[in-house]
Amino acid sequence: MSHAAAALGVAVLCASGCVWYVPAIVDVRAGADRPGSRRLAATACLTGWGTAALLVPLLLAAAPWALTAAVAAAGAALTGAQAVRGRIRHNLEQREEARRWSALRHVPHAATRTGPSRTAAAWTLAGIALIPGLATALLLVR
Repeated sequence: MSHAAAALGVAVLCASGCVWYVPAIVDVRAGADRPGSRRLAATACLTGWGTAALLVPLLLAAAPWALTAAVAAAGAALTGAQAVRGRIRHNLEQREEARRWSALRHVPHAATRTGPSRTAAAWTLAGIALIPGLATALLLVR
């Protein structure tokens, strides 16, 4: 395959990848408004697409295949490392959020109820007693 054909293929691939890297740019630019894990994942996405975009001029300049492959491998390794860091951070954030929610859901032991309340029981018994009476009244009216 010629270098020009490979460059054209990578350029078209990069152009079609805007559905991934444009939202990633927005996430990175949002800064502290986004969680750290999301920013790391966006950085990994941008690194991967940036590496692919960097391959286009290398292919157009007819750089040796070994150099092109080395740049692609280095970009893939960096992208993978950032993605793993983002995933680890996401798991830590999820655990921290679970701890926060569990602290909010903590109810003192004395305030817990073990069974239905008296009000619910009264309404249930009233409904059970009232339904046969209403059914009988409806049958007698016809």
